[in-house]
Amino acid sequence: MPTLKVNGRKVTVAEDVYLLEACRAAGVEVPTLCNFDGLEPWGGCRLCVVDMSLAKWDDDWFKMVTACNHPVEEGMTVITDSERVLATRRVVLDLLLARCPETPLIQRLAREHGIEETSYELNPEPTDCILCGLCTRVCDHIGVSAIASTDRGWGREIAPPFNEPPPDCIGCLACAEICPTDHIKFTTSNSCRTIWGREFEMLRDPKTGEAVITKAQAEHFAARSGVPMTYFETSDRSKRLEVAKTVERLRVVKS
Repeated sequence: MPTLKVNGRKVTVAEDVYLLEACRAAGVEVPTLCNFDGLEPWGGCRLCVVDMSLAKWDDDWFKMVTACNHPVEEGMTVITDSERVLATRRVVLDLLLARCPETPLIQRLAREHGIEETSYELNPEPTDCILCGLCTRVCDHIGVSAIASTDRGWGREIAPPFNEPPPDCIGCLACAEICPTDHIKFTTSNSCRTIWGREFEMLRDPKTGEAVITKAQAEHFAARSGVPMTYFETSDRSKRLEVAKTVERLRVVKS
């Protein structure tokens, strides 16, 4: 298990972790917008940059890396608050504030780094999409890939193919729930759900009548897992009640 220093504090971590986790283990918070536990690190937002030096390097030789996807190494030294690291984060947030001037999350992070107003030209069409890529990555992760990053530069956006209702979407809301700025809008009721311009039929618990998940979502996961559709038609509350009834019927057998 490698031992390294984070802002002068020694910390020992597992072999296969990245610097971001090591920083957290040392009690040091490093800001990030595109990292999410359970998804492969991406390093796209560049907000988690840190200065890193290996034991075999000269004492004054540091390299700036993204903490979320850079592996730890024995004897490594990490500095999360050097002037060039903070300056880099300020540039990232300055640009994001120009793109998303009305987004509370970006406003808060910018203020924390001493930025009240962007120094760049404001986006004429403000958006809450910070292009963190979490929505497309989680969509890929569950095997749907209904949305993607399109175009490049200032015109880059997250969208379904040809900006039409995506045929592969299953209405699971994974993209909307993982979005840190609540940019992805949807409506849901006991009978239907609408997201990305598509309307989905909701499965309803046969006992309680409450909506569970979309029919398309149940079909997708039933096909992938081999679990029967009837499992997905039952709400969590009904499942808990069935477990409770089973426990009530159990008898303690004394040896």
